[in-house]
Amino acid sequence: MPIMMGCIADDFTGATDLAGLLARSGMPVSLRIGVPDAAPNNPAAFEVIALKCRTLPVDEAVVQTRNALAWLKTAGATRFFWKYCSTFDSTPQGNIGPVAEALMTDIGTQQTIYCPAFPENGRSIFMGNLFVGEQPLAESAMKDHPLTPMRDSNLMRLLAPQVSGKVGLINRLTVAQGTEAIDARLAVLQQDNVSHVVVDAVADADLFVIAEACQHMPLLTGGSAIAMPLPDLYASATTSPAQTQTQTHTQPRPATDKAIVLSGSSSAMTRQQVAHHADAHPNLRLDPIKLAQAGPDAAIEWLTQQDLSQAPMVFATAEPEQIAAVQQTLGREKAGEIVEQALARLAVVARDRGASRIVVAGGETSGAVTQALGVTRLDVGREIAPGVPWTFAHSNGHAIALALKSGNFGGPAFFDDALQALTPA
Repeated sequence: MPIMMGCIADDFTGATDLAGLLARSGMPVSLRIGVPDAAPNNPAAFEVIALKCRTLPVDEAVVQTRNALAWLKTAGATRFFWKYCSTFDSTPQGNIGPVAEALMTDIGTQQTIYCPAFPENGRSIFMGNLFVGEQPLAESAMKDHPLTPMRDSNLMRLLAPQVSGKVGLINRLTVAQGTEAIDARLAVLQQDNVSHVVVDAVADADLFVIAEACQHMPLLTGGSAIAMPLPDLYASATTSPAQTQTQTHTQPRPATDKAIVLSGSSSAMTRQQVAHHADAHPNLRLDPIKLAQAGPDAAIEWLTQQDLSQAPMVFATAEPEQIAAVQQTLGREKAGEIVEQALARLAVVARDRGASRIVVAGGETSGAVTQALGVTRLDVGREIAPGVPWTFAHSNGHAIALALKSGNFGGPAFFDDALQALTPA
């Protein structure tokens, strides 16, 4: 099947989020963990490459994304999507703008859009300002994110220090006038040498209008929701029957009822989800300082004594002030790495003890877990919640299902909802 679009995501949960929304179309979606070593073979209509570059140094992030772009080009892609978080997780020294600019250079395009809106999950953009629910980004829980604290809600101000080109806006008033108005505004901005265009969106209908107006751009950037209308738009624009076929596969069922929940995220929603799951399931909280001193052996010993049919949970989720204290002692990067590596080791232990369902909260944690499990490609199944599908892979001879959840996604009962949505055969 000819490839309709090649996608690059800056973390693993973001990649599954994007793949799940694209898969709603029924078209084949392939999710690859890291840039494949092998040359493309039978690519899907939508190829998604999951990287772990959100908080890497800029130069490293640019190299990784350029390598992913080169692979997607070899696979036959001519349209591309750069996916980042719907809360625009990127400080003034961050990677979103530099990566977009590098991709634009390699693709040979002069202009792209930035639209991280995801109204279905409470993310909207109005007059260039990003809102989480009814709160401006800088007043939401994201202001205390341990890796990318968001202290400004204005996307143009966030983006401008990251890029060399000019930054502009297509506001909600223009979007409300439809595709022709968006096209006209893009043309005016291009005449003014504006390369980076933030686009307002407050409802799903806005996303469809924006996607229709911008579908011919070689590079689009944003959260996953702006990509959701693209499969149908691309399919309707082609006369090739091969490109319009859909997949109707049956979702695999796990062989056992064994499961584990692993949480490295400390977002406000994940804290609720951890508390909810802990009420009825065995659970263990990891202390990063103790991990730094003694390693994860005690946690591994605890896990080996658990009945995995009870879906035990191991978590490092904590309140912002607790995280700040740990980071002051260990350093921000080391604190995160210690937790991620411990949870990754526990995932391997759980897999080897027969856990066929593994639920992971947190983008960095999901990256560490999938890498430890040796997973390189995932088949995308049905969504548990908007932007969070079950995915399926093989790991060291074990058939496993993975739910990789971005910190703020899902409701308070998400962990239980995920396990109930995928019961054993």
